Parts: sequence; C-alpha cells; structure tokens
Amino acid sequence: MGWLEGEVALITGGGSGLGLALVERFLQEGAHVSVLQRSQSKVDELIVRYGDKIVAVTGDVASFEDNVRAVQATVERFGKLDCFIGNAGIWDHYADIVNMSGEQLNTAFDEIMGINTKGYLLGAKAALDELLKTEGSMIFTLSNSAFYSSGGGPIYTASKHAGVGLVRELAYELAPKIRVNAVAPSGMNVNVKGAASLGQENLGLLDARDPQKIGQGMPLKFLPEPEDMTGSYVLLASRQNNRPLSGVFINADCGLGIRGLRQANAGFFDA
Repeated sequence: MGWLEGEVALITGGGSGLGLALVERFLQEGAHVSVLQRSQSKVDELIVRYGDKIVAVTGDVASFEDNVRAVQATVERFGKLDCFIGNAGIWDHYADIVNMSGEQLNTAFDEIMGINTKGYLLGAKAALDELLKTEGSMIFTLSNSAFYSSGGGPIYTASKHAGVGLVRELAYELAPKIRVNAVAPSGMNVNVKGAASLGQENLGLLDARDPQKIGQGMPLKFLPEPEDMTGSYVLLASRQNNRPLSGVFINADCGLGIRGLRQANAGFFDA
C-alpha cells in the first residue's frame, strides 16, 4: 500500500516536467489525481497516457474561474479533494534589470508574477472549501531562487520569494484545519519555458546549456531528474507521515544552501 492510498490530489502544471513526474508518483502511491494544464496538447497527452485514471482540465492558473473548474471537476469525479499542489510556473532566463526595457519589465512582471505567485493564491482560494472539509493540505513548488540570488532574474526571484511569504501566511491563517508547505527544488533536468512577454515562450531552461556542467556546479555534483524531487511532495501530502508539519520548506537544492568558498570533497578541502 502506498503512502497516499485513497487520497485525491489536484496538481497544476501537471502536463510536463516536475508536474508530470508528480502525477506519476502520486498514482504509484495510490492517490487519485487531477491536473490543471494550460496546454490543450498536453492535456490530450495526459488523457492518452493515463485514461480514466486521472482528470485533466484545460485552463490557466492565473484565472480564478479555471482553478474553480479544476476543483469542481476533481470533486465531481473523485468525491473530495485532499491535497492541492500549486506547481505551474515559468522562468525568465536570467532577464536582468539592466538589459530589460521599462516596457519589458512592466509586461514581464505581470506575466511571471501572474503565473508564479497569483496562480498559487487563486488555486489556494479555489481549493479552500474542499480542503476544509477533508482537513487536507496545500503544497507549493518554489525554487532555490526563493532563498538565494542568481537563480533567475529579479522578476522570477521576486515571484519565488513571494511564495515563501504566501506559504507562511496561509499556514498561519489555515491552521489547524489545513497544512501548508512547500518544496524548493534546485534546477532539474527539465526544459521549463520562459516568459512570452520576453519572447521566451519557446526557449527552454536547458536550451543551449550543458546539463552536465550545471550538475557540476551543485555541491552534490549532479543535476536531478524531476522524479528525484517527488518524494518530498509525497511526504508533505501524507497524513500518516506529515501530521506535525505546516509552514515548512523542504530545500531540495542539491546542497546549494551550504555551498562555501572552497570545494569540499568528503571531508577534505581543495586548496
């Protein structure tokens, strides 16, 4: 029996990358899964791949109405909602304030914050009533950029730092009925796309970048696969194994938070 047997989870951005890995892992753990995904083609792929094992809804996380539709479809199919996972997001390919025009800064802020931050808040609101009924949980995907600089440009970094405040405030407001936590992954072997307002909608994180070189920049010396991150979400979603945790951030960052000025090698330091 899996850790999530009989539980029902709604995952935003579940059509690719980490979201798709979460769909697969939660199904393996015995959960029923629904997905809110903006791309119709990815929704179609999910239905072909999983059939009636899941519910897949086409919609935009930046729309409250679309979040509500996803929750309604979940409850209509599975009878309840135990866990909301805010995961949909976009990157900014290190777009910096020096090289962005004022107009680009204005439009990119609205797009990136609308998806990465507002989308989480709208999803939480849409899921709230059903999660109160089940005394369930919310889990949000953040990033190493929620805690450190240089994981993106100022807009992306601000959107992920905002997620920290969102998790803390929701954990405070919704206790004791709903647990609210987050996972902050490092970079992964996924080709997350950039902002359309910056002309990056077809540019992936790994395009023109060497995954092996990225991995060597991590203290643990590897670039994780999205599947490597899913265990943290399973823990946070589990009622049996996560009863006391709320307002918690799992920094699944391959040790980025402890990276020092010298290179450590199993207890020995390079000169």
